[in-house]
Amino acid sequence: MNNSTMRGNQQQEAAVWETLQQAITDCSGFQQWQAQQETEPDVKSLDQQVRSYLRETLETLAY
Repeated sequence: MNNSTMRGNQQQEAAVWETLQQAITDCSGFQQWQAQQETEPDVKSLDQQVRSYLRETLETLAY
């Protein structure tokens, strides 16, 4: 794979993540989770919040 192909793939992945992140932040489950967090939402970036939400959700589902 050459550099331009790798760069194109990274851009596609970033675009997919951005779209997925937007869909997650729009869902009621994320909004409820966000409201239950003890820290101020602005302390963590939206990206960090989504990653934490997904991690916790997957950990819960793993049980």
